[in-house]
Amino acid sequence: MTRSRSSRPLGAHMSIAGGCPKAIEHALSVQATALQIFTRNQKRWESKPLAQAEADAFRGASVELDYVCAHAGYLINLASPDESMRERSLVALLDELDRAERLGCDCLVLHPGSPKDDASTIGIGRVAKGLREALRATAGAEVRIALENTAGQGSTLGSTLQELGAILDACDRDPRLAVCIDTAHAFAAGYDLRTETGLAALLRGIEQFVGWERLRVLHLNDAKNRCGSRADRHEHIGEGQIGEDGFRRLLTAPELRHVPGIIETPKDGKSLVEDVANLATLRRLSQG
Repeated sequence: MTRSRSSRPLGAHMSIAGGCPKAIEHALSVQATALQIFTRNQKRWESKPLAQAEADAFRGASVELDYVCAHAGYLINLASPDESMRERSLVALLDELDRAERLGCDCLVLHPGSPKDDASTIGIGRVAKGLREALRATAGAEVRIALENTAGQGSTLGSTLQELGAILDACDRDPRLAVCIDTAHAFAAGYDLRTETGLAALLRGIEQFVGWERLRVLHLNDAKNRCGSRADRHEHIGEGQIGEDGFRRLLTAPELRHVPGIIETPKDGKSLVEDVANLATLRRLSQG
């Protein structure tokens, strides 16, 4: 859901404990204008159905925000060499797309997955097949699937813009496919966002392999480990390896100025004080 793009919506990933509408309460409590949620338990295959009353309440409350998206569960792996895993992943993805559509989310962020010991080209083919099936099964829906770039841990796909572009190409660039860029993942994968050259390489890759119209949301996370470490470890904004100068450069880049931003930075308990601080830092750095 997007109401306004006059300025960048900024927000955080919030828990849905107590019901999806609670996440909107949490977002508003930290002065967020954007929100990301899991639509169900992200570490389990089975979840209770989403009640229509809960979905309606979420949609009604979400008018207070400028942007809302969802993140798919971590178990989904459309690139798996195990056929039963791919089938189970597709069923889970279809359920999550249905939930995200009913909640009024702009997109469902999805990790491309891992082909394990198989070649990346084989994995890309499997992901594309699963995505095509999911898109056909949900024809007529508005929610997009936003493929997220990865840190490159193990054999995971999507650590380069070229790989994300290859998946898009294998799906004939379906209009409901989009991309989410995570800054910590990009840094860990080798895009040195501390420098003008590193940021330029990321922007060039988005333009060449993805297309600006497909970039729906940014995950704004600092990185705990060095550039190129391939380690997926998030840190508070300005306290990690990217640093304030890197985020200032990224946030003021003309190509990215109006792309919604979501933080997935560490939380200590339920006070959300870290979210308040991180969002305040991002707003300050956005001013240049």
